[in-house]
Formats: sequence, structure tokens, C-alpha cells
Amino acid sequence: MRRFRIQYNKESPLQYIGNLDLHKVWERYLRRAHIPVAYSQGFHPQPKIQQAAPLPLGFLSQNDLIDVWVEPDTWTENVFLTHLQATQQPGIQILSVSSVPLNSPSLPTLIQSSLYRVILLDPVNLSELNHRLSLLVARDSIIRSRRNKTYDLRPLIEKIELIPLQEDCVAFEMQLSAREGATGRPEEIISEMGIDPYAARYIRTGFIMRE
Repeated sequence: MRRFRIQYNKESPLQYIGNLDLHKVWERYLRRAHIPVAYSQGFHPQPKIQQAAPLPLGFLSQNDLIDVWVEPDTWTENVFLTHLQATQQPGIQILSVSSVPLNSPSLPTLIQSSLYRVILLDPVNLSELNHRLSLLVARDSIIRSRRNKTYDLRPLIEKIELIPLQEDCVAFEMQLSAREGATGRPEEIISEMGIDPYAARYIRTGFIMRE
């Protein structure tokens, strides 16, 4: 058996596909590519596929990651990549494939932080937005509720920067905690600044991995 890590972009055709459905998309994609995915043991064997981190509905991603286990162990990175690239899957752009040791920690446990670009869709006043951002980062705590549980959003914001794009169009670059039980959500940050979170486009652009 071998374990391969795929780096890919999730693009607009899959923007409104949920995490569970995306998993099924990958299953079908790998089957069409004639890649012999290994299966788990037990009464209900499942394909050994592991995504890095779930995405909320409507989010796009760049430099996303997924691990796939294949049998037999004679497969190489080049052969695996060739099979993927020869099979079209709308909404998935393959960037690279690398081999991962079988005993390497699970992919989700390696994610320390997520990187996001949030593009505001409505015209804004740049100085007013900078003022709101300054007020946000100056706060000692930002208490919010998620799934009927309260939490402090402030320590989950590791970095945030406002990037002017063109005319009245701006974007935020964010680095947010992605550890288990401590995950920052970009739409919640936008909401805290008094901006309609639905009037933005969200792209997860990568991860900070723990060593």
C-alpha cells in the first residue's frame, strides 16, 4: 500500500458542493481515473481518502490537500499524477502529487492555521474599513456563539490585513487558527466588522502546517 497527498484547487463548479458530497466527488473521480484506492477494514469498508479540513458551503479553495491510499505499492507519484490529469473533473484542478509515509500523522492533525482571502463584493470606504479593522484587532475578546456554545473569536485571529484591489474593491487576507476545538471562521470576522457576510467571496488559499 502507498499513501499519496494531492494538492489541488476547488473551483466554481464545486462551490456549492458540501463536504460530504465533495468526498463522493473524489471517490468517483478516482474511480474514473482507474486509481486502485485501498479500503478500510471492518463490516463497512470505506475508501481510504482523507481531506485536510472541511469547507463551509460556498467557499472556494486553493492549495487544498487530500490524502489517498492505493494498492498495490508499485504505484509511483508520476503514474498517479498522470492518471489524475488524464481524467477531467470539473471544479478540481490538480496541482501536484507527493508520496507520504504510511505512518505519517493524519492530515487534519497537521493543520495549524488556515489562510483565507475574503473579497468584498460591495463598494466600500477604505478609511472607514481600516478604522473598523483597527477597532476589531484592538479588542481583548470577541465573544460569539456557534452551535449554542459561546467562544472567544479574538485569539483565533492570528493575522489579518486589508488589501486594496481596484477602485472601491478590497480584500482581507486572514490567517486563522484551525486546531481542533479552536477554528476561526472568516465570515464571523466580517460580521463583527458590521459587514454583511453574504456580500463577500471566500477563498481558502492554503494552510500553515505544524512540523
